[in-house]
Amino acid sequence: MAEDWLGSLVSINCGKTLGVYQGEVSSVDQATQTISLRQPFHNGIRCPVPEVTFSAMDIKELKILDIPNGVNTSSSGGGGLDPGSSSLGHSGRSVRSAGGGGPGGSAPVAVPRKGASNTRGLSQATPKKNGVKNGGGPKAKDDECFGDGADEALDADFDFEGNLALFDKAAVFSQIDTSERRGNGARSRSTPGERTPSRYRHDENILEAKPVTYRQISVPQQGGKEYCTDSGLVVPSVPYELQKRLLSAAERHGLSLERRLEMTGVCASQMALTLLGGPNRLTPKNVHQRPTVALLCGPHVQGAQGISCGRHLANHEVEVILFLPNFVKMLESLASELTLFSKTGGKQVSSIKDLPDSPVDLVINCLDCHENALLRDQPWYRAAADWANHNRAPVLSIDPPVSGQEQAVEAKWSLCLGLPLPLAESAGRVYLCDIGVPRQVFQEVGINYHSPFGCKFVIPLHSA
Repeated sequence: MAEDWLGSLVSINCGKTLGVYQGEVSSVDQATQTISLRQPFHNGIRCPVPEVTFSAMDIKELKILDIPNGVNTSSSGGGGLDPGSSSLGHSGRSVRSAGGGGPGGSAPVAVPRKGASNTRGLSQATPKKNGVKNGGGPKAKDDECFGDGADEALDADFDFEGNLALFDKAAVFSQIDTSERRGNGARSRSTPGERTPSRYRHDENILEAKPVTYRQISVPQQGGKEYCTDSGLVVPSVPYELQKRLLSAAERHGLSLERRLEMTGVCASQMALTLLGGPNRLTPKNVHQRPTVALLCGPHVQGAQGISCGRHLANHEVEVILFLPNFVKMLESLASELTLFSKTGGKQVSSIKDLPDSPVDLVINCLDCHENALLRDQPWYRAAADWANHNRAPVLSIDPPVSGQEQAVEAKWSLCLGLPLPLAESAGRVYLCDIGVPRQVFQEVGINYHSPFGCKFVIPLHSA
């Protein structure tokens, strides 16, 4: 019967909004689906009202904390409140028992019984005052203020060791290990030396990849020197004759000289802008300190490549001074590049005397030519080379030729096109730029080619 549960200590969880109530069952009404608690505690604090009534709709969970002697816990007939049933929770909520002595219940939770006025901590923190000693009234007033004595149930300390013993750590981990072995299935029966996917470290690749082949470019004629990229790919050098055949084949397929000049100018200007400081130097707030570049060009294709580079630098607000000697007759490509450069506002001079005496930020050398080595005997060539060597500015050479003797202008960097030439040590650090030659054009001249550039158009090369 419902009357059998009267006097039991219960804990009622009403959700996050209403909180948890604990107290002694004073009445259970199955008709209205309500239960009342006398001397209730709300979230561990004594309620100001002597009794609280709860509806089954508000109860999330009900726990039996203490059952008075004489109650038949196994009885559920006759409308009684069974700890394993949900006579109150008709909306689907289960009423679970956590009381001492109940089957499967955890350790009893100490709850103030009838007559308790406060928690033990409060009674210890605020001892009763002596009315006579402190000048107060009769002792009855002290009892009204501080309430009755503390509940005897609060004298029992919480059993940490007993509750910790309920958690069997070894059994839980053994169960987890067993479930992993069952989930792995055939993988758990692998050989001792085999690494299973669950054993991979956080920095290991799960997907199996083919081994990297670092020699992806093979040429029919070696240039006598090999380079490698930052990622370790081998890039062999080629003789000038093989490079000339490659460019001729590309021109037959539509990669004209004008398109090569434009691509070379873009790549060289990007490299030059990086050498000049990049975004740290070329900003709208730094217009009063624009970098100055001296461009030394000769009357040939290499000179046209340098003029194309100077045009792009001038478009990026770089002060460009172009040195080009006066010639009665010049190449058509050189003349067209010179016309475009004159529209940028860059300065053009034909005499070394017009070049600045103070050091510039960068010197771009395009004086040499692959075809005509006699240019080095010209007075203007020697004067320009001497000026570059004495200016104390770093030098970038674009497409320098291969020569048995040292370079006339000692460079700090050299930029090669497509595939590198075997350059001397005076060429400085070697860089390679992609001028857009298709892969099948490489195969046409006998070169097995895989691009070493990755996501870039200009990459550094190191001596292998």
